[in-house]
Amino acid sequence: MHERARVAAVRRGMVYEKGKRVLDLVLAGGVLLFLAPVLLLVVAAIRLESGGPAMFRQDRVGKDGTIFRVSKFRTMRVGAHTSGEGGKVREDRPLDPQDPAITRVGRLLRATSLDELPQLINVLRGEMSLVGPRPTIPEQAARYGPRERIRLSVPPGLTGLAQVSGRNELSWPERIEIDLDYVARRSFALDLAIILRTPWALIRRRGVYRRGE
Repeated sequence: MHERARVAAVRRGMVYEKGKRVLDLVLAGGVLLFLAPVLLLVVAAIRLESGGPAMFRQDRVGKDGTIFRVSKFRTMRVGAHTSGEGGKVREDRPLDPQDPAITRVGRLLRATSLDELPQLINVLRGEMSLVGPRPTIPEQAARYGPRERIRLSVPPGLTGLAQVSGRNELSWPERIEIDLDYVARRSFALDLAIILRTPWALIRRRGVYRRGE
């Protein structure tokens, strides 16, 4: 009975992973097609305001520690990403919108999380999923302990349980625990619930610095 239960669990896991990948392809492709005009307008707005490339690319850590290049709309002035501490900008945490390095278009993109939309391409490539722990930078992943590394056992997500549970209002240990809870409980039902909660979390703008904060 024990072996039969183990085999059944493995099969359920395989069905979930394959189904999740199909869902990623269908939803990510559909959203990209639907929002194509908006994405083109964003590209034009970025280039008109500050010139330079419209996209920002940075190494992130994916499933099993694989390094990949994540894409985002550029929200900072040209060259700002090389002028921070250590020559890099921590784009995985919010910055004060009053920071002069952030452009006017960039403030709007960050407030609405539209800067993250190019990561739908990473989803189509299989480097990310629609739902999962947010991808972190290699320097941070290098400091992970055994428990934190469990986050890397699943593909990183465009949205996740931590993002709809408080986002950057949460401390790092709290985010880790929520991500580990997702890894332990991941299912179609949980993924769907997170996807449905994401627009409301964005509307409430939880964990995003606003004017006067």
